Amino acid sequence: MSKKIKPNKYKPEAKEGESLKSDSGVAIDFCIKFIMTVACISILSLASIFAYDFITQSEFFNIKKVEISGTNRIFKDDILKLASLSCDENIFELNLFTIEKLIASHPWIESAYVKRSLPSVLSISIIEQKPLAIVKIENLADILINTQGQPFKEYNPLNDHLKNLPVITGLTLTNTHKQHMFNNTLFNPIMNFLQTGESGNVRQINGDDHMGITIEANDIYNRLPPSEQGTVQIRLGFNNFKAKLKKAKKISEYIDKNFPTRTICAMDLFNIEKVFIKTKFADALHSNLEKGV
Repeated sequence: MSKKIKPNKYKPEAKEGESLKSDSGVAIDFCIKFIMTVACISILSLASIFAYDFITQSEFFNIKKVEISGTNRIFKDDILKLASLSCDENIFELNLFTIEKLIASHPWIESAYVKRSLPSVLSISIIEQKPLAIVKIENLADILINTQGQPFKEYNPLNDHLKNLPVITGLTLTNTHKQHMFNNTLFNPIMNFLQTGESGNVRQINGDDHMGITIEANDIYNRLPPSEQGTVQIRLGFNNFKAKLKKAKKISEYIDKNFPTRTICAMDLFNIEKVFIKTKFADALHSNLEKGV
């Protein structure tokens, strides 16, 4: 049988009403703290709104200068027009992300970065497209591609003022997920060739699904006066381009040394182990085919 718990005679018993009074005091303290917190938040919010309105409406922060860097082809006025910028706009009212998208809509602009420089300067950094080649596609306008092989605008010879870009044929343009791109088997070999750094003397790159790529290069393979220099056609296939062009140079040196009366018209380096070259007499129109060089 459990013992009955006796009250502690050394601890005074709480009087009736003390517990109720203690609980009500805690509730009042909580209400006061809550009201003060809400009041502080309200005051801070009103102060923030007032400060925002003051800053965004103050002429002190109006745009006084626009700094644009990274442009070679595009005029400053064109960029300002694209971004719809004017000097009576407050620098804090601008949506920088929207401005970047508007500027990047220009076909010659790859990307744009915009930042504020207090109190009144707007800085715009531009990265322009770097054209790599011109692509000719049947029944379509000629297209410029950048160094990533992406088409970025129609080629306009009157306005684009581009020189010494190789012309590519044989590619197929498709529209995938609302984006134009090349996806046939010739695209990667052509891009690999262009990225070797050996395309400086190339005027045209012709692609064939079965034979790979054939280039028409400026005549650096024959010792001819500038007035007589034309192009030399070289078939390269699908790969190993640097080694094949290196061998083409050795062949030209061999022909020049051992057959000085002949000039090279064309080379077939599809198989680097068995090269075919086509030559002609320097002072004649007929040609001669030599195999297995």
